[in-house]
Amino acid sequence: MNPYILAILLFGLGLGTTITFASSHWLLAWMGLEMNTLAIIPLMAQHHHPRAVEATTKYFLTQAAAAATLLFASITNAWLTGQWEIQQITHPLPTTMITLALALKIGLAPLHAWLPEVLQGLDLTTGLILSTWQKLAPFALILQIQPSNSTTLIILGLASTLIGGWGGLNQTQLRKILAYSSIAHLGWMILVLQFSPSITLLTLLTYLIMTSSTFLVFKLNKSTNINTLATSWAKAPALTALTPLILLSLGGLPPLTGFMPKWLILQELTKQGLAPTATLAALSALLSLYFYLRLSYAMTLTISPNSLLGTTPWRLPSTQLTYPLATSTAMTICLLPLTPAISALLTP
Repeated sequence: MNPYILAILLFGLGLGTTITFASSHWLLAWMGLEMNTLAIIPLMAQHHHPRAVEATTKYFLTQAAAAATLLFASITNAWLTGQWEIQQITHPLPTTMITLALALKIGLAPLHAWLPEVLQGLDLTTGLILSTWQKLAPFALILQIQPSNSTTLIILGLASTLIGGWGGLNQTQLRKILAYSSIAHLGWMILVLQFSPSITLLTLLTYLIMTSSTFLVFKLNKSTNINTLATSWAKAPALTALTPLILLSLGGLPPLTGFMPKWLILQELTKQGLAPTATLAALSALLSLYFYLRLSYAMTLTISPNSLLGTTPWRLPSTQLTYPLATSTAMTICLLPLTPAISALLTP
């Protein structure tokens, strides 16, 4: 892709998210989300491959449906209450509609079916943008409206953690596994949203760091399925030794960074008298942990080639920048000791 066109598209992507962040009016927020969608579509379709085009079409249709629902709900809210302000949304009907529209935008279960299919059709760089940056604007809106319908949020959150765990069990494609991982993490964030928005933000931040390092590892190894992952010893032995820690951090095992948000969320849910919800969420984390362990096993404990498909790769030097990978990997593995400081900042 022409670097000037790429710069314009990335600028549009940043501008769309910033407009949504800064807006207090529903029309402006909707416009930011639409700019965001339109800017990423050429990035998704830049490889002229039928799968990429199919993924782009699916993405466009789901995002357009979500944006139309959002617009309809905000107009309904203006009609019922006379308010266009994002903070002033009080009527339950538009609130529920907007919550569901934003859930479709970020891929929360049961509105998740497009996410694994779309992510599977993209290259790892665009997949990284879709899994991290594209979640920010809808999340800003969800945090602003503070949906009052607590049952809806808990059902969305629990469904996402369970489906995100179950869906990833049978997959061999890394991008689909990461999509289900994303659904499960978003479920955890939504569960605690109404009780402690600051913990939700912390979970989102740790999710962004952990997902970035996972995508960058796969990109460095040029891995798209479990078999190619098993041949990564030949390319980057030190990174291959560290990758299980990144994956287990995504799974939420102590003493890694990923344990911190899960710990705080379970603590908060128990404080709110939702012990059964917390138990179900913790059990669903075991499902996710299984497929992270499966990836770790394939990567470090199998001798390549471990199958007929896994051929030993050419050891060509990678052109990828290693600084972002080094930073995100260090943060994915080492931030748990900061939990007391972060807890002190989170308590009002």
